[in-house]
Amino acid sequence: MRASRLVTLLLLLQNRGRMTAQQLAAELEVSVRTVYRDVEALGAAGIPLYGDAGHAGGYRLVEGYRTRLTGLTADEAQAAFLAALPGTAAELGLGEALTSAQLKLRAALPAELREHAGRIQERFLLDAPGWYGDADRTPHLAAIAAAVWARRAVVLRYRRWRAPQEIERRVQPYGLVLKAGRWYLVASGPAGIRTYRVDQIVRLRPLEEEFVVPDGFDLAVHWNTYLADFRARLHTGEALVRLTPAGARRLGVTPAGDGWTEARLPIESIDHAHGEFLRLGTDIEVMAPAELRDRIAETVRTLATRYGG
Repeated sequence: MRASRLVTLLLLLQNRGRMTAQQLAAELEVSVRTVYRDVEALGAAGIPLYGDAGHAGGYRLVEGYRTRLTGLTADEAQAAFLAALPGTAAELGLGEALTSAQLKLRAALPAELREHAGRIQERFLLDAPGWYGDADRTPHLAAIAAAVWARRAVVLRYRRWRAPQEIERRVQPYGLVLKAGRWYLVASGPAGIRTYRVDQIVRLRPLEEEFVVPDGFDLAVHWNTYLADFRARLHTGEALVRLTPAGARRLGVTPAGDGWTEARLPIESIDHAHGEFLRLGTDIEVMAPAELRDRIAETVRTLATRYGG
């Protein structure tokens, strides 16, 4: 336990520069007295660090000192290589940088952990797009990523489903999100913060103007809020259905037993539910609303006439 803490302390100083004993104690979740003892132990082990007294003081490593020790466990090394997705990095224009970073990380790892990292790349692969369709073409993704990184505004021409079908917006790109194999841009514009599908951007013009993201904005928090609002607006209705065990499993409903299971399911609209429920064939019976049940019954009668005659 102490060895792991000493490595963490060393890496904190290497990555952040000068830190006070109080700051180190807070990061390591130990007492200040423990930090003093750990610093003495590192010094005794030959690590070139020293402390500055005074209000602006603290501990720091000798200028130019870098340790090759990563402090990674086997699980951490595996997670690092799993998180490094070559397809995603290539789309963002960072394919070569990712390869270089992986080579450097692999070189810094002990032999045992290098073997773990190699097995990860041999045995795990992420293929995000769905089965029934090619990946979206995103020719402007790298340019948008560059604008996100540099915090520079862009003018984009965007294709949408309602009229007018193409609009032009000057926006401040806050961040990019990869969801189910599709890229989304979260950006601030004239109407506030909006989400744009990157594959629907027709044209992009980077600007020299820099911007500052508002204090308190968190991309992950914003995205989760956006998803919750999207789902709330999406499922505005409800259907009462009966499901066979197979139908219940396909819809993620816990079967009541070996027989039929009654469930209430959120639906987007009658039209959407009509198509989705027909996919289940004889594994579902719609009880309500009556309009949906009648629509499905009429479709079944049409199909019976078409294929039974």
